[in-house]
Amino acid sequence: MFTGLVEAVGEIVECKPTSGGVRLRIEAALAAELAPGDSVAVNGVCLTVIVSEAGQIHADVGPETLRVTTLGVLPPGSAVNLERPLRADGRIGGHLVQGHVDALGNIEELRAEADFHWLTISYPSPLAPYLVSKGSIAVDGISLTVAGLGLSRFDVQVVPFTMSHTNLRRAQVHDRVNLECDMVGKYVVRVAEIAGLSLAPLKTGEVRH
Repeated sequence: MFTGLVEAVGEIVECKPTSGGVRLRIEAALAAELAPGDSVAVNGVCLTVIVSEAGQIHADVGPETLRVTTLGVLPPGSAVNLERPLRADGRIGGHLVQGHVDALGNIEELRAEADFHWLTISYPSPLAPYLVSKGSIAVDGISLTVAGLGLSRFDVQVVPFTMSHTNLRRAQVHDRVNLECDMVGKYVVRVAEIAGLSLAPLKTGEVRH
């Protein structure tokens, strides 16, 4: 379990094909604090550390994870957000994040407002029931608040600290990002489905704040 509060930004050194998947080699300041078998979130994807030495961590990525996340298409030199799992006695500063990506989003707009930044991110329609205005969403493993919500896109506002201490400082329009919806919301929607309740769809239109 994670909180969406990025601890460090690493850099992909190598993405080596393996039988059915890839092995990532990531240069990371956290390497000295990780051991083989430990979990680490990489751009919001929970991975298992295979090797941790010389300031680098190695982690295998399976074919299903490659299919549903961006990890298989990130070239060497890409910046990735890193977070260790939440300790049982730790503070939850963001929101509960499993490291299980629900879908890929696309950065449609990136604009500055004084020292802050707005991101507009498009999302696939199956995610619509899990997104609520002022609710939480993990974007590449970063806990953010849905500030505006539309039929197929949402807005988030990024504070200066988050912008400078995550991979968002390199973000560009058309970049793909990993999305994970709020875990509690997913259980609520599932219970509603089992109970036979119909979910009212959002109305077509612009992003609403």
